[in-house]
Amino acid sequence: MTTVVAQTVTEKQEISPRARICPVGMDLAALGKKWTFHILQTIGLSNIDRFNQILRALPGLTPRVLIMRLNELEGVGLIQPVIIQASPRLVRWKLTVKGEDTLPIIKGYSSYIAKWHPNSSLKNHLPQPAKYLSVQELIELQKQSRVT
Repeated sequence: MTTVVAQTVTEKQEISPRARICPVGMDLAALGKKWTFHILQTIGLSNIDRFNQILRALPGLTPRVLIMRLNELEGVGLIQPVIIQASPRLVRWKLTVKGEDTLPIIKGYSSYIAKWHPNSSLKNHLPQPAKYLSVQELIELQKQSRVT
């Protein structure tokens, strides 16, 4: 089954013309995008393969970004959709043979993260809300800056 990958003009500009010529460049461009590693890990290692399940498994991932990444991963041949039901459309995602070959990379990088960044989590990827100082804290900071 062939699926057309929809891309907007801005998405096409993200991949350089040189990368489009080189299949290795295409793979690296897809793998290097934000959330791609987590999506492949979720589908390939956690066996979470439905759109809403992937969203729930990856806090901070938006539906729009998930759609874009799934289309990109499908476009480079790392995943493929499996139609469960045509109407309403229900799809699950599975790794292709090429996608399964990324699992040792994902496992290796997961080991690296566990060793060198043991306290990291997906929460580290979320933007932190700005902390607003109270008037008292601002006055205190101003006094400290005058002293030094």
